[in-house]
Amino acid sequence: MKRIVLALALCCMIFAGITAQAETRWGVVAAGNYSTLKFNQDLIGVENGFGGGAGLIGEIIIPGIGFAVDGSLMYSAFTTNVHFGEKKVWSSDGYGNETLCNHTIDIPINLKFKYTNLNGVENIISPLVYVGPSFTVHLKDGSNGASAVSYKSVAVGIHVGVGCELFRKVQVSASYSWAINETLSTIKLDDFEAKNKFWRVQVAYFF
Repeated sequence: MKRIVLALALCCMIFAGITAQAETRWGVVAAGNYSTLKFNQDLIGVENGFGGGAGLIGEIIIPGIGFAVDGSLMYSAFTTNVHFGEKKVWSSDGYGNETLCNHTIDIPINLKFKYTNLNGVENIISPLVYVGPSFTVHLKDGSNGASAVSYKSVAVGIHVGVGCELFRKVQVSASYSWAINETLSTIKLDDFEAKNKFWRVQVAYFF
């Protein structure tokens, strides 16, 4: 037990030493989403939908090795067209092909690696890759089909992405995300649940 405590203390000291020398910067970010819902049973049709979001981003650059950690706080909207009208359990209540629109606070966190040793080229363009978790907090559903489903308060996901940084100011990237836990369940069939999956293209500008 003492060894574990000493190891954790050493890790904390090393992390504190790194972050004390690290560069921190802040910016704004805007994104477009192309999302779908993956239900646990193949009962009805689902079509992908477009959405978007915007918010703030912060980045901690670990000096000398090309790694960085960033986090964003974004308002996001995810839309998906669900064919409730294909089943009588919903069509009898007047539901048809409903576009669900999930309004959220989205908090993605990334471990990022940037290629910075490019003989000066990195001052113009620097490739990057990243991976990390995301936490999506449900705010409201802005669609006619809202009363057919019940959203989870928080959905947790994983995402991976690639991109580049331009002129040490602008980051352009694309990522794919998938939820670990269910995003929503239908009210009439509470064991009929779905997870959100989406592609995202985003642009961040750092001050």
